Amino acid sequence: MPLPDGTRVVLVAAVARNGVIGHGPDIPWSLPGEQRTFKELTLGHTLLMGRTTYESIGRPLPGRTTVVLTRDEGWTPPPAPRSEEVLVVHDVQAALDAAAGTPGELMVAGGAAVYAALLPHADAQVLTEVPLEPVGDVRYPSWPPGEGWSETRREPFDGFTRVTYERD
Repeated sequence: MPLPDGTRVVLVAAVARNGVIGHGPDIPWSLPGEQRTFKELTLGHTLLMGRTTYESIGRPLPGRTTVVLTRDEGWTPPPAPRSEEVLVVHDVQAALDAAAGTPGELMVAGGAAVYAALLPHADAQVLTEVPLEPVGDVRYPSWPPGEGWSETRREPFDGFTRVTYERD
């Protein structure tokens, strides 16, 4: 279900075997190769993330428009040294509206509440399978693989596998 302008909504996440995607604002593993593949996947697209995720990164990522979804009506991003665009929105519909007409696909980059809110709108999920079971308090939302989703691609990398699911 692409947006009215044809923009696809793609959830992008690294998920451990136990569903963990974070511990507080931190990612409880280090996979440098995964960060590189994330960059390659998202460069030239629009990133949507929650405020906590944005603050944990600390800056807009180069070569991407960033949309930050926050309930805090008074929040503004700190000044950034780059000229990358950061849009701030306060609800899912505003996030989808902001993505319309921006470059490429809308790549949803977390956190858990943002993934859960955007899952019903997603056309695809690109999930990095992390072969660990770390302690963490942030989990990827439950979704029924095989029920409305088909695995369309599986790419093995050193230390992780990236799997693409498309909505049926």
